[in-house]
Amino acid sequence: MTATVRHGALAIALISEHASPLAVLGGVDAGGQNVHVAHLAGALADRGHQVTVHTRRDAPGLPDRVPLRPGVEVCHVPAGPAREIPKDELLPYMPEFGRHLARQWELAPPDLAHSHFWMSGLATLQAAREVGVPVTHTYHALGAVKKRHQGSADTSPPERILLETEIGESSDRIIATCRDEVAELAALGIPAGRISVVPCGVDTERFTPDGPAAPRGPLPHRLLQIGRLVPRKGAAVSIAALALL
Repeated sequence: MTATVRHGALAIALISEHASPLAVLGGVDAGGQNVHVAHLAGALADRGHQVTVHTRRDAPGLPDRVPLRPGVEVCHVPAGPAREIPKDELLPYMPEFGRHLARQWELAPPDLAHSHFWMSGLATLQAAREVGVPVTHTYHALGAVKKRHQGSADTSPPERILLETEIGESSDRIIATCRDEVAELAALGIPAGRISVVPCGVDTERFTPDGPAAPRGPLPHRLLQIGRLVPRKGAAVSIAALALL
């Protein structure tokens, strides 16, 4: 099923190599980016655009294309073995991902490609150069920040920071999710004039001040920690902070 395309609507490709909008949330590599891409695709479709989300085929037997909702289709890209692979091990398969995109876009080029995460950016730019598609990129996370905070625990490929810089220099527009990210990108040498700040936003139908709430209880403070239970999400920091309240 497809949405009715209104006058001036675009064919938009979202590329999210490891984070499928169809994934079950809560896994090691399934979280915020999956939700972000799914909701962005839906919001664009609600405005009348036709959206295709390209993500890596990570299991055998997945159909080539799956309708997500009216106006949004998920395309499973054959790039590497059809099984789950940690995202930090996906770099060798990005040329194959990019070649698949180029073949698809030669037949039906999108008006705009929006890549999500640095490896998606590599594959998208590879295809876009061949076909002539404008590229917008959202990093979601930066290698320099991850290296600074995780140190030796960072499992990113060693060339990540250099390649992220090249993506920023080659993309037509960079979408940063906050002002701090703009400063980080400037430190990489990416001109601020190429960057637009678009916060991730909030699903106001799900998160609302109205409705049932848990009893407050006798304690004066309540701390909410949102994130998967992996060390880099900082649950231990929240627990330590709670002890100081």
